[in-house]
Amino acid sequence: MKTALTDHLAQTLLHKRYADLPAVQQQVIDAVAGEAPSGPSPELEPAGFWEDLADRVARVGGSWTFIFAFLGVLLVWVLINSPLMKALGVVFDPYPFIFLNLILSMLAAIQAPVIMMSQNRAAAKDREEAEHDYAVNLRAELEILRLHDRLDAIEETLLREILDRQAEIINRLEARSPLEV
Repeated sequence: MKTALTDHLAQTLLHKRYADLPAVQQQVIDAVAGEAPSGPSPELEPAGFWEDLADRVARVGGSWTFIFAFLGVLLVWVLINSPLMKALGVVFDPYPFIFLNLILSMLAAIQAPVIMMSQNRAAAKDREEAEHDYAVNLRAELEILRLHDRLDAIEETLLREILDRQAEIINRLEARSPLEV
């Protein structure tokens, strides 16, 4: 939305031509020119079934509850397959627990990429939020600079009026009673 106002704002606030600004800065200048409020943080597109599943797996797999429950399962597995239970004939995976090792390897092989997918989605959301925060902060800074410019202009106008008024009063006083030199 290139207009004379956006060109002027870009030049006075960022000391660059509007066309030379990155896209996010152009959007901020457009928002300042339009005086529209900044919108809420952007949302990622809704997660599909697989993305949602990856988020749930990462949430469960990265919790203390999962760790303690998994430790409990491992402890029960080791106890059931201990030499003491071998005498009773209950053992199905004797030491060195080759079947347990296979299950743990498969779990790790599946769980790691699923957690990485969830982390990638979280990183994408973080990047979008960071860009939105940058735009909001830049806009606030530019608005403050505009306010400073306006206050400076008002101050200059008032000071000029005061000086003109003082000069007028001095001229009137001199006209009433001329000073002798």
